[in-house]
Amino acid sequence: MLRTAVLSGLAAFVIAAEWLRFEEPRSGGGRPFVLAVLAIAAALLRPWWLRILGAMVSSFFALCVAFSVSPLDIGDVGPRFSRGFLDFYDFRIPIDPAQHERMHQVLLVAIFGFALAVAVALSARRAMPAVIAFLVGAGWPATLLAGGDEIGRGVVILAAALALLAGLTQRPSRLALGAAAVAVVGAFALSSSPAVAKTAFLDWQHWDFYTRPEKPVSVRYVWDANYGGVHFPKNETTVLSIRAPSRPEYWRATVLDQFDGTRWREHVWDETPVESHVLTPPGAESPRNWIQQDVTVRALDDDHLVGASIPVAENVSEPVLHDGQGVARVLDGLTRDERYTIWSYAPRPTPAQLVRVPPVYPKALTRPGRELELGHGVNAPPFGTANRDSRMFGLLTGPLEPYAEMYTRARAVAGQTVSPYAAAVALERWFRATGGFTYSEQPGSTPGLPPLVGFVVDTRSGYCQHFAGAMALMLRLLGVPARVAAGFVPGRYHDGTWTVTDHDAHTWVEVWFRGYGWLAFDPTPGRGRLSGSYSSTSLDFNAAAAARLLSKVVRGGEVFGAGGAPAVIGHDDQRRTPRSAADVPVFGLHVPPPAEHQAPSLFFFLLLLAAGVVAVIVLLKQGRRKARYLTRNPRRIASACAQELAEFLHDQRLPASRAATLHELSDTIAEEFSVDAGEFARVTTMARYGPLAEAADAARRARIELRELKRKLRRGLFVLDRARGLVSVRSLGLG
Repeated sequence: MLRTAVLSGLAAFVIAAEWLRFEEPRSGGGRPFVLAVLAIAAALLRPWWLRILGAMVSSFFALCVAFSVSPLDIGDVGPRFSRGFLDFYDFRIPIDPAQHERMHQVLLVAIFGFALAVAVALSARRAMPAVIAFLVGAGWPATLLAGGDEIGRGVVILAAALALLAGLTQRPSRLALGAAAVAVVGAFALSSSPAVAKTAFLDWQHWDFYTRPEKPVSVRYVWDANYGGVHFPKNETTVLSIRAPSRPEYWRATVLDQFDGTRWREHVWDETPVESHVLTPPGAESPRNWIQQDVTVRALDDDHLVGASIPVAENVSEPVLHDGQGVARVLDGLTRDERYTIWSYAPRPTPAQLVRVPPVYPKALTRPGRELELGHGVNAPPFGTANRDSRMFGLLTGPLEPYAEMYTRARAVAGQTVSPYAAAVALERWFRATGGFTYSEQPGSTPGLPPLVGFVVDTRSGYCQHFAGAMALMLRLLGVPARVAAGFVPGRYHDGTWTVTDHDAHTWVEVWFRGYGWLAFDPTPGRGRLSGSYSSTSLDFNAAAAARLLSKVVRGGEVFGAGGAPAVIGHDDQRRTPRSAADVPVFGLHVPPPAEHQAPSLFFFLLLLAAGVVAVIVLLKQGRRKARYLTRNPRRIASACAQELAEFLHDQRLPASRAATLHELSDTIAEEFSVDAGEFARVTTMARYGPLAEAADAARRARIELRELKRKLRRGLFVLDRARGLVSVRSLGLG
């Protein structure tokens, strides 16, 4: 009884600690302790019927304690629990218990329920049910809330599970303790490996048993750039559901390809068939390369068809107007619950492929008014044009004069490169990680300067429209065709569907490369990650390899002077040109920042814990079995053979014990398995009781016969019975 109380107390402490992490500040007080005592006390009662009665009584009083009601008001518990349970997945955690009292009460009920389940299983000496109840009770909350030392908590949970298992064996040995230590260390090492840091399989964190109906809200966007600040509503509204592959894509609604001298506007160019053919990459012509997306409109009040870049075809029940460049609109607008299918081509070239793409652009991109336009009637010379610096500073006069500073900074960041890709990825990294920029939805402005100029040279604080607009403009200043794309980041993926909310609205940059078409880059820090490995935002981007690759095409990088200001300012050619130095790294291509943290998958979490428990069981049984044979005494070897067979039968839930005679074991095998064990019994008996001169040879033959006998027995077992026998702890009580 004392052992049951101690083990139950250990399990209840770990379970309570995990569930109370959902609250900030912690306010459990003494109630979790009282609930744990009630659970453990009920499990200590004897006999079994009194234990069941005690569990019912303790559950009654536990509900009174958890919900702070008197026994006469127990009827109020049902509605409170129902509301708190439904709130559980509808509010972000951690919660403030003062504001979410019902959720706090549900957490207390969870602590009591799991503690009671573990305690009852322990009192009944049921090892596997006790460990499973503990792993679920402690593992569920551990996977719902990210943050802190997940690895450390996982090791604590595994160690507690092993303690429960070891505590139920009659004679815990040093071998058991050693195996447990090995399992804990192995689990720690395995959980530290990036190989297990995958997206959740079961996605337990997002299970929801009930979703309150949303009010009929419609979300409408004005896609033109606005630099005066943004405000996301406190409550998210689902605008789209997109059934598509699990690889994340940015969902593009339109492009802002006209810069009017101050901000970016949606002014999609109507391309001729010849221009469309020239600008479309060869891979987009084959439907085998297309990605299908089945889109359901939830609360988006818009007429644009939203799909992954670059949309190439669609299936819509209403008339569609194609504006060009993959932008399509439904004439009468989209309606709630409307469905359509869209196909997109999303090339994913490698950095090595893009760095070899020459800056050769068709007239469809370089003619006046297209993707090199800096203002009304002003076009930047294409990248690599002769005497380009002099021509650029001649253009950046009058209303465009403030943008000369942006051009200077763009050249400083990109360095002296012959690769448009090197310039694009350097600018992306500069904005996102290494240029000292910060994300703010309510940034300040610089009086007397255009918004994007003030953002780059002064405030360095803004939201996605600042970052995307500035990068696209700086690329155009360098002569690289670029534009702003508007739409949504991927959203949340679950069960084959991406859920996109109004909080996922976003803008990014599209850059054109011959042979690949328009490719996305995202300079906004902390807002999203692209899937193509060519982008520095991708988790697959190899910064070190890219730095080595681009160092061959970039002679310099940004050079900073005193106070952090670029030292390449002014209109003097000698000062405008970034210096060359072998020791100047490619700017912005250092190790990328760590990936956004994801809540650990319950599947992998429990899999690791279960694997650790199974490993301990197998190691313990195998180790104890092998230890018996560490002798040359044939009598002891014969006893070890008999005991090994008895344990095998015991794990299969057959009546056998360590004290069973060899003839009794032989009869049991013949009756249950129809297998003749007579030869094994004969040679083992000879080794155990025969003349000493013949015992050694008989002991050797006994081990051979035992291996053959167990092989025959396993053949007659169903695979699940064999697996159950492998992890069964029944035989551990025979040791």
